[in-house]
Amino acid sequence: MSRADQPAAEVDWQALAVAAQAAMQHAYAPYSRFPVGAAALTEDGRMISGCNVENASYGLTLCAECTLVGALQMSGGGKLAAFYCVDGEGNILMPCGRCRQLLYEHRAAGMQLMTVSGVKTMDEVLPDAFGPENLEVEEQQK
Repeated sequence: MSRADQPAAEVDWQALAVAAQAAMQHAYAPYSRFPVGAAALTEDGRMISGCNVENASYGLTLCAECTLVGALQMSGGGKLAAFYCVDGEGNILMPCGRCRQLLYEHRAAGMQLMTVSGVKTMDEVLPDAFGPENLEVEEQQK
């Protein structure tokens, strides 16, 4: 059984929360004053993290999920099995729509997220998602 297929009880959610809070401490949020940290477990057992990095133009701000996926790629790639995101107070945050799409593309089968409503799968937080598999189908039809 891969880590992505493990039930929520087997994911160390407390360790992910601690890692997300540690990442949040590195956030660069001088404009919004809303630091965010994220942590994830990869299906091969690595823990990665990211924080938001703002920009004066606002639109170029990187969400914590963006820097987390960058860390995923920089540390050898792979797929995300479990994800946790926090604000400056350590409260659980849901990824925005853009970041849900980003996480979807880098998910392992059965990826789990800690949400404000408890643990949910990626498919539950982004149902009927459009992803790379849809582009492959369209390419095959040409």
